[in-house]
Amino acid sequence: MASDMVLGTQRLIRTDDNWRRAAKLLTTAGITVGGSKPWDIQVHHPGTFDRILTRGSLGLGESYMDGWWDCEQVDELITRILRARLDEQVGRAGWLWASLKARLTNLQSQQRAWQVGRAHYDLGNNLYEAMLDPAMAYSCGYWPQAQTLQQAQEAKLDLICQKLQLQPGMSLLDIGCGWGSLMLFAARHYQVRCVGLTVSKEQARLGAEKAGDLPVRFELTDYRQFNERGEQRFDRIASVGMFEHVGQKNYRTFFDMARRCLRDDGLFLLHTIGKNQAGAGIDPWIEKYIFPNGALPSASEIAFYSEEDFVMEDWHNFGEDYDKTLMAWHERFEAAWPALKDRYGERFYRMWRYYLLCCAGTFRARDNQLWQVVLSPCGQAGGYRRPLM
Repeated sequence: MASDMVLGTQRLIRTDDNWRRAAKLLTTAGITVGGSKPWDIQVHHPGTFDRILTRGSLGLGESYMDGWWDCEQVDELITRILRARLDEQVGRAGWLWASLKARLTNLQSQQRAWQVGRAHYDLGNNLYEAMLDPAMAYSCGYWPQAQTLQQAQEAKLDLICQKLQLQPGMSLLDIGCGWGSLMLFAARHYQVRCVGLTVSKEQARLGAEKAGDLPVRFELTDYRQFNERGEQRFDRIASVGMFEHVGQKNYRTFFDMARRCLRDDGLFLLHTIGKNQAGAGIDPWIEKYIFPNGALPSASEIAFYSEEDFVMEDWHNFGEDYDKTLMAWHERFEAAWPALKDRYGERFYRMWRYYLLCCAGTFRARDNQLWQVVLSPCGQAGGYRRPLM
């Protein structure tokens, strides 16, 4: 009994110390524990800060999923934490382990490539139909002139088609095609023939239904298994929101595959989320709960691994537009939740809400970027000109 009392006292002291330390750190970011501002954190469990300070991002996300804390504006909370660089002061062991694991293991091997399809993209087409725009574009929209999510996604799709300089009769390969939003748009508005690659059975099934009689074909395959001998070559290639699943150990293979599939006078557009520094690894919570085996590239990694195959023609960063896109997805998800909750449950709701708002915060803080990179095999004759936007 005496030893239990001593142990209990030690736990209480440790909790109090961590509470004070966490409150002090949060104050430097303008966040008050139990405060009245919409980005202030409301703590419901005494072990919350023990969990966050020892496990960092993983502890923050998991404790939110478990209902240990709440915040009216999780997106702004994350923005302030990142701007104050508080993430660099807690839970470093989790980041180091994630980085080490990525270096020692090919987390995106062919055998593991299908995991993200099953775990994320096959969650249910009803979820994505409710959250996304009518075309089901699951990547950053383009907002300079847009007022709605649908307008932003149509502007993004048209921007890609213009950057690729699509002409009627051309062929387009979409690596990581999702539900086919780009292919269907390009086929309808630019009269091109399209082939799309996906590792999601649900995406391929619904995408084929949406395509109808359009010249669009879905292939359920890993990019490494497609066109291995280079017998089929395309006028244009796009990869939109898929490169985040490739991984540093496979970047060279990815660009080699794209070059093998592209005509010598073709263009390749890569649309990807990026990180500010090489080797930083992906957020441990996102990797565990949202995108298994995910890995964000840096600008230097894209440049280094593509240079053997391609000339870089254009680089466009519109990462702040992902903040608006994610907030629009979140608004639609919240509105649709009453119809979804019986299938997915409360813990999924908190996980998915945290995913969307946390990611919005990372882009608002400029901790993550969104890049569109245009590449050509030999340098475009006469030079490349980005279309007016």
